[in-house]
Amino acid sequence: MKILMVLTSHDQLGDTGKKTGFWLEEFVAPYYAFKDAGADIVLASPAGRQPPLDPKSDEPDAQTELTHRFKADPEAQKALANTVKLETVDAADFDTVFYPGGHGPLWDLAESPASIQLIERFERAGKPIGFVCHAPAALRHVKAADGAPLVRGRKVTGFSNTEEAAVQLTNVVPFLVEDEFKNLGATYERGADWGPFVVVDGKLVTGQNPASSEDAAKALLDQLR
Repeated sequence: MKILMVLTSHDQLGDTGKKTGFWLEEFVAPYYAFKDAGADIVLASPAGRQPPLDPKSDEPDAQTELTHRFKADPEAQKALANTVKLETVDAADFDTVFYPGGHGPLWDLAESPASIQLIERFERAGKPIGFVCHAPAALRHVKAADGAPLVRGRKVTGFSNTEEAAVQLTNVVPFLVEDEFKNLGATYERGADWGPFVVVDGKLVTGQNPASSEDAAKALLDQLR
């Protein structure tokens, strides 16, 4: 079982002068779910090497048992510091792909031709694809075989408008995940703010927020079994 994880390379939170990137919990929870299931994991990002960590996800109140495990795991830290360039990745080499969130993907992965093409290749091959929190933004320009938006008519979730409002970034982000899905003709579903909520539609797995990371990864593993 070989799993690709795709992280953002974008570190600027709009024009606020603040930093963003990937959300630590949204990376480590799926990473260890896959690792403990015996998967061979490859990490990729648009720029390669060390992806930027959202500093807020590294604050004390954002830590979990799994973030502590990561910080005591030199092998995982080395893998993260040496992500391969996304453009060099071939979907044929993997059984599935998972995108952790953080605000970064709204800027780079949502618009990346390499990412769009990669997701389309996984989808055409009938392989499961997973995304959590802001990472479902990477589906924004992905097309189905008939040229329609991949998410049109599909059930999906992702960071909600009320969650974005709660972190006071509604007017900073380039678009809102919930609104974008609705505009694309998807059926957007949500659970309670900050609670675990995962939607599975065929081989498409989406999680709403950081608390949904591990459940989304496990739902993706269920697809592979």
